[in-house]
Parts: sequence; C-alpha cells; structure tokens
Amino acid sequence: MKVFADQLPGALAKRLPRAVIVSGDEPLQHRDACDEVRAAARQAGVEEREVLDIEPNFAWGRLFEVAGNLSLFATRKLIEVRLGRHKLGQEGAKALAEYAERLAHGDDILLLSTGKLDARQQKSAWFKALDKQGLFVPVWPIDASRLGFWLRDRAQRHGLQLELDAARLLGERTEGNLLAADQALQKLALILPPHARVNLESIAQGVEDSTRFDVFNLADACLKGEIARTSRIVYGLKSEGTEAPVVLWALGREMRTLLSLHQHLEQGQSFEHACKAQKPMIFDRRRPAYQQAIRRLPMRRLHKLLLMAQRLDLAVKGASPVPLWQGLHDLAITLAGGRGPLAETAWTYRIH
Repeated sequence: MKVFADQLPGALAKRLPRAVIVSGDEPLQHRDACDEVRAAARQAGVEEREVLDIEPNFAWGRLFEVAGNLSLFATRKLIEVRLGRHKLGQEGAKALAEYAERLAHGDDILLLSTGKLDARQQKSAWFKALDKQGLFVPVWPIDASRLGFWLRDRAQRHGLQLELDAARLLGERTEGNLLAADQALQKLALILPPHARVNLESIAQGVEDSTRFDVFNLADACLKGEIARTSRIVYGLKSEGTEAPVVLWALGREMRTLLSLHQHLEQGQSFEHACKAQKPMIFDRRRPAYQQAIRRLPMRRLHKLLLMAQRLDLAVKGASPVPLWQGLHDLAITLAGGRGPLAETAWTYRIH
C-alpha cells in the first residue's frame, strides 16, 4: 500500500507492517522515513537489527542467512536492506520475491531502502510481493512553490514558530538542500528559547546562504517558466564555479528534447507517446513541465534559441566576443519565457 512520507507515522501507529519500502533520492525525507520505521519497530518490541548494504556482486543468499539466524536475546528482528541506487538484478529480484513469501509466515520486519523506483520497477513481481506485505513510501523532492510551507511545518519539530516570509527566505538560501535547511533550524532551536517565533530578520541575520544549485535545478526552472528562479540559479551556478559548458549542455539538451516532442506531436502522436519516445524517456512527474514549455515555445523560437546556443558555444571556445555568462543567463531566461538584454541588443539576430 502506498503511503506518502507525511502519512507514514500515522500508518505505523495503526500497525507495524511486515515490510516497508522507502524509495526516493531526497536524503532528509528518506532518512526520516527510515527512522520512523526503526522507532516503530522498537516500540513494538523488536530489539535486534541487521543491516545489509548491497554492493555489486552481493550474495543474496546472505539475506536468508541473516533471516534464519536465531538470536539468544530476541525473537523478532528488523532486517534493513540498503539497496541505494544499485541495480537489483535477476538474483536480487528473485531473492526479494521469495523472501516476501517467508515474511507472511514469520515475525521479522524488512526495511528496504532504495533510490527512486520507476513505474516498470513498481510492476515487477518482487515489488508486488513486498507491497502486499506492507507499505511503499515514495519520497519526492519538495517543489519550490511548496518549500516555504514545508519548512514552516518542519520548524515545529524543533520547537520553533517560523513565519511564512522567514520560511521562504530560508528556502531560497537552502534551495535543493533540505539537510542544510534542517541543520539551520536545529541551530536556531539551540540559541532561541522554546517555541520562539522566528521572523524574516532572524533568518537574514542568522542563517548562512547554503544554496546548492545544479544544472538540473536550472532545467526544471526553465521548463516551468520560473523566470526569477531561473535567473537566481544561473548566477548561483556562476558563483559556485560551475563550468559554463556544463550549463550550456543542460540548456541545449532541454531545447533538443522540446524540438523532438514538437516533431512527434506534428506527426499526430499523443503527448504521452511523444514523452515515451524520448531517450531517456520523460517520466510522469516531469511531463507537466515539458507540456508547459511546449505551449510556450513554438518550434521556430526553439530553433532560434539553438542558434543562440551555437553562438555561446563559440564564446566558450574563444571564437566569439559574446560575454559568456550574460549570454547563458539570457538563453536560460528566454527559454523560461522572459527576455534577456543581450538577446535584444548584442546578438546579430533577434528572438521573436
């Protein structure tokens, strides 16, 4: 049964399942979900814990050895299988499916910790067998539009009353890094009295800028048409020393993907089919962003943006006088639906 991370404590309070799959790449929420399972197991009297870290060529028979080992001190154990981003493989898939059947007749608890599981993996025999025995907890990154509200609620865990404006500023300073945001809240909880109200000034003065941008943040912001965020990310990448060719590659990749989507749509294919035809395939969660960008950017405009990217590529190689980072900023802003000054003045062509 699927249970989202914020619903997990309530689900565990009702019953301790035989198996819990925690899946996702956001480290703070992933860690919290696993901690909730461990705490619920201890509360239920499960005193022994075994941890299996899955590496390449892992011997899956080890899982059954651990499960079969009798303890002198406990009758039940929590077995953690930490798969991470490693591929399960046929042997692992078979072992988990078989072990799921054993769980139905035993007392142990399985906690499977893994990276994001796609739709195909969620239809596999091993997944269905484990899901039948318990809970599936998908962990999603927090969208920028929800980050302030999420941090405001998170502050309550640390005994703080965080004003919404302060939460939004904290979100800007820790964008894409929830661990850094949580650490900032912990520090504030240490220096402020219990249940203190934290305002905008407290965040501005007391929290270092811990923003960590990457080109994937930039690509998402461009696709969603988030012009102000796009601008902030570009300058954040520059200040962090990101190489300009990497930024140009990320923007170029998105433009080529959008052109390919347009071509499939012009051939009469559905948007869903067009997304599946991309390599790599565009997964369900990112499709709304691409759909927004397709509506905003016709093929003619995308072709001109690619010409703009070619000029920037020449600038990278020292063969064009165009100011590189200002050009990257203009390219990203225009892709997001805005207009950069260089695109209007310094280029030998205009974007209409």
